Amino acid sequence: MLYIQGHDTPIVLQKTDIQSDWEMFESKCFAFGHCYVCFGSMRRSKLILLQVLTLSQYLWAQEDLTAISPQDCSLECVLQGGPGCVYCRISREDVGRTLGVSSVEAFGSCVPWPCFVYLGGQSSDVCQHYVHAPHDVTVEFVADENTKYDTVVVSWHPSQFGISFLRGFQVSLQALGGSHMACQLFLFQINISLSASHAQTVYQSDAFARLTLGAQYAVTVMALPVPELWDKFYHSTMFSTRTCPEKNGLEHCKKDWYPKHIEVQQEEHDVIVTFNLAPPHFGINRYFSLCYGEGRRGGGGLKRYIIKPNSTKNRTHHSYHLQGLMVGFNYTCEIAVDEVDAVRKTFNVQVMQMKQDPPPIATPSLTLLLPVGVALAAMLVVLLLAVVWKNHRQIRRKTEINPEIIEQHHDKKGNEEHVSLTSRLTPPRLLICYSSDDGHAHVRAVMQLAVFLQQHMATQVFLDLWDSLSLAEEGIMGWHCRRIQESDFVLVICSRGLQRRPTERDAGESRSTAAAVVSLMGEELGRAKAQGRDISKYMAAIFEYSEEKDIPAELGFVSRYTLTRDLPLLFSHIHGVALHKPGKYLRIEHITEEGYTKLPAGAALQWSIYEAGMALTNHQESCDEWGGKSQDNHVECV
Repeated sequence: MLYIQGHDTPIVLQKTDIQSDWEMFESKCFAFGHCYVCFGSMRRSKLILLQVLTLSQYLWAQEDLTAISPQDCSLECVLQGGPGCVYCRISREDVGRTLGVSSVEAFGSCVPWPCFVYLGGQSSDVCQHYVHAPHDVTVEFVADENTKYDTVVVSWHPSQFGISFLRGFQVSLQALGGSHMACQLFLFQINISLSASHAQTVYQSDAFARLTLGAQYAVTVMALPVPELWDKFYHSTMFSTRTCPEKNGLEHCKKDWYPKHIEVQQEEHDVIVTFNLAPPHFGINRYFSLCYGEGRRGGGGLKRYIIKPNSTKNRTHHSYHLQGLMVGFNYTCEIAVDEVDAVRKTFNVQVMQMKQDPPPIATPSLTLLLPVGVALAAMLVVLLLAVVWKNHRQIRRKTEINPEIIEQHHDKKGNEEHVSLTSRLTPPRLLICYSSDDGHAHVRAVMQLAVFLQQHMATQVFLDLWDSLSLAEEGIMGWHCRRIQESDFVLVICSRGLQRRPTERDAGESRSTAAAVVSLMGEELGRAKAQGRDISKYMAAIFEYSEEKDIPAELGFVSRYTLTRDLPLLFSHIHGVALHKPGKYLRIEHITEEGYTKLPAGAALQWSIYEAGMALTNHQESCDEWGGKSQDNHVECV
């Protein structure tokens, strides 16, 4: 096929048709596969040839948009530049075997190694260039047969800045509020140098499996080598795994199941509710229902019903009666499986006044009505006198009641107002500071408190345990200073170890960080107090196993709370909500002292506080027994 300059359509020629002038033909034509492009002059031909090559590179780049998966090759192949290893997954065992590193656990900690560790024996110039962070990091769910866990794959684009020096990527995944962390390392062959067109290429990781359903994770993609500046070399994003109903369907998730189809009917004053039953393989044979009328003010108060369906009569639906509801009131009802932490379905019931035709009444004679009327009049007069006399005595009695008793009565009998925690567009930001000198159990209790505050108290929590990469980038004190400025509130968890001042052995360690942060807060509080500014941003709290004397003197002006007893007060402080109003008491669902343990996060918080208290007691007994020398390497005697 022949393309001639100036012609819109190609001309089909055979080589035999131009055999005599073949040398001149080849001097002005260029071959592309089975096609030839011919021009009138060589200068014009070179210019258009350059345009054709540019277009071909663009088309080849479009073909590279398909995500590139890692190859199963070794680190030795990467270092030797073998042709079969372009984009390779590297395991911890391979790093230890090839480089002779005895402690491969450092790779599992997800802290990026220096460039010369991966490229040992190569020129030092390879590791002295800057590589910008990847972008467009996305998380995709992968279909698998495991119904209890989720699986994801991470993909991204490399940055065009410094791409020619890019040696690979490290991908880490961490569970928020937990200790689960997984890492993957991918390296390019040592002889490969990527061009700017490869910035359009999509690279992806291996699958991250066995992720807890309905949990939050943070995924980080780092470009290798890590620059000496430690700035903009990684990209992090947060995502949530699918819930069990989202992945498997509601009919396959017993803990998340609830009746979806509810029908309410009224026959005279009898209210009948029909709902769909749980699948038979769940083995559920007992339900419960709650109804309360108009904010639990009147309407008969709280009504509870236990439901035991007979599956032999109907295996898909069941009907039950709501008894004791008053006519003319609106009720809010809930129905759920009679098990702990069951999901509840809410519906409304309005009990209507049913109109009925009055029965026929026989008209009595006048001779019978007259004596009855006289008797009724006499009874009415006696009743009025009794009411007047009784009211008079009650008025006298009220004037003699002690005002303190009245106040106590209102505190106990006042109306309760129930509030559900709903997500705000901008939840308040809370920084939690603590001391790690009281051992791992105390740190675990602080982490469980942070999880509970973020999940059930509509608060965005900043905790150093959840931001290890930023800590490595900014330093411990730099991170705390920035978070104090960004946060709406700062909560210091005070404990015995917070009072211990740093020694020479602690110099440069993170153990003295809490004391330094408290000192900074003390200076800020002193200036604010002297200038008359608001100091409600700062708060102090202790767990039940600590004492008031554990609160440093620098925090003497701030609000103090004992957890978990004062969770409602802490919520009131953070959200600016008054717990007491005239004649009312604000009751916050799932945050009361007796109600928070019904939540999984609340139960975990209660258990971690108990374990920390037991560990502190055992530690103190050990200190007394060994004369002030602790046998625990993580906690020192105070």
